[in-house]
Amino acid sequence: MRFLVRDRILGIGDDWWIEDEQGRKVYLVDGKAMRLRDTFELKDAQGRVLIDIHQKMLALRDTMVIERDGEPLARIRRKRLSLLRNHYRVSLVDGTEVDVSGKILDREFAVEYDGELLAVISRRLLSVRDTYSVDVVRDDADPALLIAVAVCVIHLAEKEDEED
Repeated sequence: MRFLVRDRILGIGDDWWIEDEQGRKVYLVDGKAMRLRDTFELKDAQGRVLIDIHQKMLALRDTMVIERDGEPLARIRRKRLSLLRNHYRVSLVDGTEVDVSGKILDREFAVEYDGELLAVISRRLLSVRDTYSVDVVRDDADPALLIAVAVCVIHLAEKEDEED
Protein backbone atom coordinates (compact mmCIF):
# COMPACT_ATOMS: atom_id res chain seq x y z
CA MET A 1 0.00 0.00 0.00
CA ARG A 2 1.32 3.41 -0.91
CA PHE A 3 0.24 6.62 0.77
CA LEU A 4 1.21 10.10 -0.42
CA VAL A 5 1.98 12.76 2.18
CA ARG A 6 2.31 16.42 1.30
CA ASP A 7 5.12 17.91 3.33
CA ARG A 8 3.81 20.36 5.87
CA ILE A 9 5.54 23.70 5.70
CA LEU A 10 4.44 25.71 8.72
CA GLY A 11 4.51 23.27 11.64
CA ILE A 12 2.17 22.59 14.56
CA GLY A 13 -1.39 23.74 14.04
CA ASP A 14 -1.39 22.76 10.39
CA ASP A 15 -3.63 20.05 9.03
CA TRP A 16 -2.70 17.96 6.03
CA TRP A 17 -4.26 15.09 4.14
CA ILE A 18 -2.64 11.76 3.34
CA GLU A 19 -3.91 10.22 0.12
CA ASP A 20 -3.79 6.75 -1.38
CA GLU A 21 -2.30 6.11 -4.83
CA GLN A 22 -5.61 6.95 -6.49
CA GLY A 23 -5.66 10.40 -4.88
CA ARG A 24 -8.41 9.58 -2.36
CA LYS A 25 -8.08 11.27 1.02
CA VAL A 26 -7.49 8.48 3.54
CA TYR A 27 -6.06 10.12 6.68
CA LEU A 28 -5.98 13.64 8.08
CA VAL A 29 -3.11 14.71 10.30
CA ASP A 30 -4.61 17.35 12.56
CA GLY A 31 -1.96 19.49 14.25
CA LYS A 32 -3.17 20.96 17.51
CA ALA A 33 -1.95 24.51 18.11
CA MET A 34 -1.94 26.39 21.39
CA ARG A 35 -0.95 23.41 23.49
CA LEU A 36 1.91 23.09 25.96
CA ARG A 37 3.28 20.13 24.05
CA ASP A 38 3.43 19.19 20.38
CA THR A 39 0.21 17.31 19.59
CA PHE A 40 -1.29 15.69 16.49
CA GLU A 41 -4.31 13.51 15.78
CA LEU A 42 -4.44 11.03 12.93
CA LYS A 43 -8.05 10.84 11.72
CA ASP A 44 -9.76 8.75 9.08
CA ALA A 45 -11.62 10.37 6.16
CA GLN A 46 -14.82 10.53 8.24
CA GLY A 47 -13.08 12.52 10.99
CA ARG A 48 -12.77 9.73 13.58
CA VAL A 49 -9.59 9.92 15.64
CA LEU A 50 -7.52 6.78 15.04
CA ILE A 51 -4.31 7.75 16.79
CA ASP A 52 -3.24 10.52 19.17
CA ILE A 53 0.37 11.69 18.98
CA HIS A 54 1.93 13.96 21.57
CA GLN A 55 5.27 14.95 22.99
CA LYS A 56 6.15 13.43 26.34
CA MET A 57 6.56 16.33 28.75
CA LEU A 58 9.00 14.99 31.34
CA ALA A 59 11.70 13.19 29.41
CA LEU A 60 15.48 13.55 29.33
CA ARG A 61 15.42 13.58 25.53
CA ASP A 62 12.69 14.39 23.09
CA THR A 63 10.10 11.63 23.06
CA MET A 64 6.82 11.31 21.21
CA VAL A 65 4.01 9.06 22.45
CA ILE A 66 1.43 7.36 20.23
CA GLU A 67 -1.91 6.40 21.78
CA ARG A 68 -4.97 4.60 20.44
CA ASP A 69 -8.30 4.98 22.24
CA GLY A 70 -6.55 6.68 25.17
CA GLU A 71 -4.18 3.75 25.69
CA PRO A 72 -0.42 4.03 25.07
CA LEU A 73 0.65 2.20 21.93
CA ALA A 74 4.26 3.28 21.34
CA ARG A 75 7.04 5.62 22.43
CA ILE A 76 9.50 7.08 19.91
CA ARG A 77 12.88 8.61 20.60
CA ARG A 78 16.21 9.09 18.90
CA LYS A 79 18.84 6.43 19.47
CA ARG A 80 21.79 8.04 21.21
CA LEU A 81 24.68 6.07 19.75
CA SER A 82 24.04 6.54 16.04
CA LEU A 83 26.95 8.26 14.35
CA LEU A 84 26.40 7.94 10.62
CA ARG A 85 22.65 8.03 10.06
CA ASN A 86 19.54 9.15 11.85
CA HIS A 87 18.22 6.29 13.98
CA TYR A 88 15.07 6.24 16.04
CA ARG A 89 13.66 3.51 18.22
CA VAL A 90 9.94 2.81 18.47
CA SER A 91 9.10 0.92 21.67
CA LEU A 92 5.67 -0.68 21.51
CA VAL A 93 3.80 -1.35 24.75
CA ASP A 94 4.06 -5.12 24.22
CA GLY A 95 7.87 -4.85 24.44
CA THR A 96 8.47 -5.04 20.69
CA GLU A 97 11.03 -2.60 19.31
CA VAL A 98 10.95 -1.19 15.80
CA ASP A 99 13.92 0.62 14.23
CA VAL A 100 13.69 3.65 11.99
CA SER A 101 16.82 4.68 10.11
CA GLY A 102 17.93 6.67 7.11
CA LYS A 103 17.96 10.29 6.03
CA ILE A 104 14.96 11.52 7.99
CA LEU A 105 15.11 15.19 6.95
CA ASP A 106 15.43 14.12 3.29
CA ARG A 107 12.38 11.83 3.69
CA GLU A 108 14.43 8.75 2.78
CA PHE A 109 14.19 6.16 5.55
CA ALA A 110 12.97 2.70 6.46
CA VAL A 111 10.93 1.21 9.29
CA GLU A 112 12.07 -2.29 10.29
CA TYR A 113 11.21 -4.90 12.86
CA ASP A 114 13.85 -7.50 13.65
CA GLY A 115 15.57 -6.90 10.31
CA GLU A 116 12.33 -7.21 8.33
CA LEU A 117 11.15 -4.21 6.34
CA LEU A 118 7.73 -2.84 7.35
CA ALA A 119 7.63 0.45 5.44
CA VAL A 120 9.75 2.68 3.23
CA ILE A 121 9.38 6.45 3.34
CA SER A 122 10.71 8.14 0.22
CA ARG A 123 10.31 11.07 -2.14
CA ARG A 124 12.74 9.68 -4.68
CA LEU A 125 10.28 8.30 -7.22
CA LEU A 126 7.67 11.05 -6.95
CA SER A 127 7.30 13.89 -9.40
CA VAL A 128 4.96 15.86 -7.14
CA ARG A 129 6.91 18.56 -5.33
CA ASP A 130 6.99 18.59 -1.51
CA THR A 131 5.45 15.11 -1.32
CA TYR A 132 6.81 11.86 0.02
CA SER A 133 5.39 8.37 0.02
CA VAL A 134 4.86 5.90 2.83
CA ASP A 135 5.02 2.45 1.26
CA VAL A 136 3.66 -0.15 3.67
CA VAL A 137 5.45 -3.35 2.64
CA ARG A 138 3.78 -5.97 4.83
CA ASP A 139 0.11 -6.75 4.32
CA ASP A 140 -0.42 -7.41 8.03
CA ALA A 141 1.14 -4.10 9.13
CA ASP A 142 -0.98 -1.32 10.61
CA PRO A 143 -0.80 1.55 8.07
CA ALA A 144 -2.13 4.15 10.53
CA LEU A 145 0.55 3.24 13.06
CA LEU A 146 3.32 3.34 10.44
CA ILE A 147 2.14 6.75 9.19
CA ALA A 148 2.05 7.98 12.81
CA VAL A 149 5.63 6.71 13.29
CA ALA A 150 6.74 8.58 10.16
CA VAL A 151 5.05 11.80 11.36
CA CYS A 152 6.71 11.48 14.79
CA VAL A 153 10.19 10.74 13.48
CA ILE A 154 10.08 13.61 10.98
CA HIS A 155 8.79 15.97 13.68
CA LEU A 156 11.54 14.95 16.12
CA ALA A 157 14.26 15.27 13.45
CA GLU A 158 13.04 18.71 12.38
CA LYS A 159 12.87 19.88 15.98
CA GLU A 160 16.39 18.61 16.65
CA ASP A 161 17.65 20.28 13.46
CA GLU A 162 16.14 23.63 14.57
CA GLU A 163 17.94 23.37 17.93
CA ASP A 164 21.36 22.78 16.31
